[in-house]
Amino acid sequence: MTMNAHSVLLTIHIMSATVLFGLGAGTAFHMLATHFRGDIHAIASTARNVVLADWLFTSTSGVVQPVTGVILAWTAGYPLLSSWLVASYVLYIVAGACWLPVVVLQMRMERLANAAVAAQATTLPPAYHRAFWTWFWLGWPAFLGLVVVFWLMVAKPTLW
Repeated sequence: MTMNAHSVLLTIHIMSATVLFGLGAGTAFHMLATHFRGDIHAIASTARNVVLADWLFTSTSGVVQPVTGVILAWTAGYPLLSSWLVASYVLYIVAGACWLPVVVLQMRMERLANAAVAAQATTLPPAYHRAFWTWFWLGWPAFLGLVVVFWLMVAKPTLW
């Protein structure tokens, strides 16, 4: 791979990682802050925007990351079964396995909040709160897993 092609691919990989992690943290914060404010209309709107952002940006970055990452590692001459890469693959899969149900939960929270708005309710139903707390706890392994993946990409340690 030419230096120019490598630089372009590396830039795409870094930008994609930034979008994946930054958008994930940003939308999680927005969803969390809106939830604790308790405004049902705002919760419905926020959930709709978070779901849209996840489908447009997070899912795209989620595909770009492993594709560009494997190409970069291979062309740089790293064995694709290096311990730090294998650990990255595992953590990335864990993050993705947490993210998929999170998106489903966000869609459920959006539907429940919209139904509460339509019914002119003053509180959200228990099903919303169960979905919210499941969403909250599933977000942590994904977030922390990606933090460790960032570290692995920078440090490239020999783990075993």
